[in-house]
Amino acid sequence: MEKTGCAVVGGGPAGMMLGLLLARAGVQVTVLEKHADFFRDFRGDTVHASTIRLIDELGLGEEFRRLPQSKLSNVAFPVPGGPPVTMGNFDSLPPPYNYVAMMPQWDFLNFLAAAAAQEPSFTLLMGHKATALIRNGGRVRGVRYRTSTGDEGELLADLVVATDGRHSALRRAAGLAPKEYPVPFDAWWFRLPRYASEHGEVAGIVPAFGRGEALLALFRDDYFQMGYLAPKGTDVRITAEGIEGFRRRVAALRPDLADRVDSIASLEDLHWLDVRLDRLREWHINGLLCIGDAAHAMSPAGGVGINLAIQDAVAAADCLAPALLRGRVSRAELAKVERRRRPPTVVVQTVQRVMHRVVFGPIMTGQRSGAPAVLLFLARRIPAVGRLVPRFVAFGPRPEHAPAFARRAPQHL
Repeated sequence: MEKTGCAVVGGGPAGMMLGLLLARAGVQVTVLEKHADFFRDFRGDTVHASTIRLIDELGLGEEFRRLPQSKLSNVAFPVPGGPPVTMGNFDSLPPPYNYVAMMPQWDFLNFLAAAAAQEPSFTLLMGHKATALIRNGGRVRGVRYRTSTGDEGELLADLVVATDGRHSALRRAAGLAPKEYPVPFDAWWFRLPRYASEHGEVAGIVPAFGRGEALLALFRDDYFQMGYLAPKGTDVRITAEGIEGFRRRVAALRPDLADRVDSIASLEDLHWLDVRLDRLREWHINGLLCIGDAAHAMSPAGGVGINLAIQDAVAAADCLAPALLRGRVSRAELAKVERRRRPPTVVVQTVQRVMHRVVFGPIMTGQRSGAPAVLLFLARRIPAVGRLVPRFVAFGPRPEHAPAFARRAPQHL
């Protein structure tokens, strides 16, 4: 039977960041990731300004900027018969944190793994799926796991942290039930090729709206990552229309991309995301803490879910490292993490619920095919809106700084 100080279940952004930070504090930390590698497409690929600042504080900024990435500089809404209305320009923020980096999530996770591997107290177990909690004396004492080869084992820990996403197996095992909020849409992600003449930095994201549907395009080096949004239950319609019907919808929403929709070979090229918005009523039990999507599943509206999860990890490391070094973490210390991170979560989710009701809901029901007039008016007439939106997206409420124990001089990996 193995033993560690902190068992982190889930090797996403929150789990890998928490593992890195705790290892730099000298805590014995083991991250269990159920997949054999990080290469999984169509996950959140944004690294926000607050995270870039955190990476600089960790001494990893130079290495991070060497990774292939593009810079998102603004977010705008299309207006029929006129130029798009910019809701927020990141250039208004103080440099060097005046952009959101767009990069494949697997590159970012491999980057964090390489940094954490330099710490002697860090262990990453790929292909290890946590299957159950180990309990004893009214406390979670560790996890049971199964490897990709079918072997089973147990890992004891002073603390288990669930960072295993919106479908968290550990929060179910702990009996922690979330409060769910209505979401008017689901998303289907797919790729379209990007020609060499279109290469360059990302000028911004301009969504395309129709009645009952919308389309997003995110730039990658040689392709566009597309997100088709439609009302929940639309998967039946998409299946019935077939790939030709789906191509026609994409071409109608983005005529400028109609020349490449044939690259969507079949419906199997579409990756469905069951969009959820929920929040645990309590994020912890004795010996277990949930953070990131395991504690609060986020809508893709605003694209801030990854940022919020990483800030959770920073706060958790800062609050819990001393207790983990002592070898015992109390419920009061877990509650301290929740108290710090619940308010910014509530703020972000409240904004997303308003966006669902005001922007996406009327579009999904066919009542409107574009941004609400009041939103466009505010963007055009109230300068504060142009400053608030990029600040909120790039940093979010209550951004965290690297703990003193985790800061290093610039490093080479």
